[in-house]
Amino acid sequence: MSTLIIATNNQDKLKEIKHILEGTDIKILSASDYEDFPDVEETGVTLEENALLKARAVWGKYHLPCVADDTGLEVDCLDGEPGVYSSRYAGEDATYEDNCRKLLSVVAIEPADDRAARFRTVVAFIDSEGKSHTAEGKIEGEIIDEKRGDNGFGYDPVFLVPELGKTLAELPSEQKNKISHRHNALANILPVIKSRLA
Repeated sequence: MSTLIIATNNQDKLKEIKHILEGTDIKILSASDYEDFPDVEETGVTLEENALLKARAVWGKYHLPCVADDTGLEVDCLDGEPGVYSSRYAGEDATYEDNCRKLLSVVAIEPADDRAARFRTVVAFIDSEGKSHTAEGKIEGEIIDEKRGDNGFGYDPVFLVPELGKTLAELPSEQKNKISHRHNALANILPVIKSRLA
């Protein structure tokens, strides 16, 4: 069985990635398997730069194949914000609740029919030889006026998927993980991972 490190300290993200990778013949390792797992500062100005920063830090320490991702919520009426700063939109130590509250306050002055948005994820995979591979995935939606749903994390409660009439937080995990930006990015890079781990 091949080994793959998921380069994240975010337990919500780790749980989601593990769920998406279920059924693959890959042993998943994460921060909990190491005492000195790198905590990487996201200094990149793009999602791809941040994903690669995290993946390279982990590969550089353990020299094992690893995957990292960075995700941004891009709201059209906010010129693509919060984008790469999504996880710290309301400040460096912002909680999910803080970020959602700020987003809702900022879009409140925008017309309800002008809130198109997308989640975009870039996944970086570094193979056993240290070579980098990246892939992107996204999901289109819109920002609503108030939080709905108790599943998911981050901005999921305010991100409506129009064709389903539900926010990502209103979907069961199994359904969300089949359509999400993270799923789509991982699906795009999985053939590379499998071929390089074989």
